[in-house]
Amino acid sequence: MKITALLENTTKRNDMQIEHGLSLYIETQEHKILFDMGQTDLFARNAEVMGIDLGKVDLAILSHGHYDHGGGLSKFLELNANAPVYIQTDAFLPHYNGNAKYIGLDTSLSSHPRIRFVNGTLSLDKHLTLTDCNDRVRLHDMGAFGLTEKVGNDFIPDDFRHEQYLLIEENGKRILLSGCSHKGIIDIVEWFEPDVLVGGFHFSKLPLDDRLVDASQQLDAHSTVYYTCHCTGEAQFEFMHQHMANLCYLSCGQTVEI
Repeated sequence: MKITALLENTTKRNDMQIEHGLSLYIETQEHKILFDMGQTDLFARNAEVMGIDLGKVDLAILSHGHYDHGGGLSKFLELNANAPVYIQTDAFLPHYNGNAKYIGLDTSLSSHPRIRFVNGTLSLDKHLTLTDCNDRVRLHDMGAFGLTEKVGNDFIPDDFRHEQYLLIEENGKRILLSGCSHKGIIDIVEWFEPDVLVGGFHFSKLPLDDRLVDASQQLDAHSTVYYTCHCTGEAQFEFMHQHMANLCYLSCGQTVEI
């Protein structure tokens, strides 16, 4: 199985362009999957540079309803004529940063015929499972970090019920894809106990102090290998890397084989 970062906040390649966002291209034994689509069409332009044909993707998944993961949705629907796009039921609700900046999706796309809404858990086949974990208890809730949902004229803390995760079970391994881990990376790892986890930790706003040391130690207590990116934060990654044996960074243009 291969996972390629089409888009991420950083890159080590001169031929890749970057933005704050995430898009991953996944090749399994049976599928070509697009997981998230960044802010713009940049993920598609990077895919072209890398020789990846997004028209051959057979299914796409949006991890949650924020612009930096779903802003390129319209571009993908334009480039690919067949693949269904699986989105959690509440992803098109109005999501904001505070009470001023809209960070949600283009709601005009919610009625597109290839959108497949998911609520709870959906088995796509014997290897792929989507789940939002909304029935799970969060024991390590990190809070909303100022992110909100607009309800009427009010802004309430986002509970991230619109976030979902992709579990891939192949060759005896459990690989979990998590866009931003808003529900709490420590809880997510405890819920799934994956062999490999790929995604952001949403730690970029955390200071480099004992709280981050504690989170690192709790994650490192599992046998999981982590490929993190995007909202983890570069400084936070470097700090956590001192306390974790199996923490790697996945940057734009990089491919990992699992």
